[in-house]
Amino acid sequence: MAEKRIYLSLGSNMGDREGNIRKAVLSLEERLGKASGLSSLYETEPWGYEDQPPFINMCAAFDSGIEPEDLLEAISSIEKELGRQRSFKWGPRTVDIDILTMGDVVMREEALTIPHPLMWERAFVVVPLAEIAPDLKAPDGMSAALKAVALDPEGRIKPTGCI
Repeated sequence: MAEKRIYLSLGSNMGDREGNIRKAVLSLEERLGKASGLSSLYETEPWGYEDQPPFINMCAAFDSGIEPEDLLEAISSIEKELGRQRSFKWGPRTVDIDILTMGDVVMREEALTIPHPLMWERAFVVVPLAEIAPDLKAPDGMSAALKAVALDPEGRIKPTGCI
C-alpha cells in the first residue's frame, strides 16, 4: 500500500495514564516510524459509560504504507502488551487506540471501520485532532478546527501537558 497519513486517537484512564499513553506512542513509533504529529494531552470526562475515572486523550499522526488490517493487529498487540482488558464496551482501560483515518481508505467490515464512525461526534477526539490537523474535513465539510469549537463551545477541554 502506498504511504498514507494515518490519524489515531489514544486514551487511558487506569494506572499511570500519561505513562500508558507515552508507552503506546513509543510502541506505535517502533512499528510505524516516527510520528509526524502529536497533540497535547487532554484530560476528558468518560464517554459512553460515565461511572469511571477521567481519561487522558491525545491524537497522533503517522505516515505509513501499512495495510489497515495489519495496523489493527499492531494496535491490538500494543493494547494487550500495556494491559488492556476488554471487560465491557466503553469501560475503563489502561490504553485505547482507535484508527480515525488512513488517507482516503474507506472500509466497513465487522472488525474495522475506517474512517471511525463516531470520531466527529466526540470532543475528546476532535479537540486534540484539531491541534494536529485543523484543516481535516468531516463528512459535512466542516474542518476539524470548527468541529472542535462546535463540540466544545466553552473550551472546557484543555491541554494538560505533552509527551
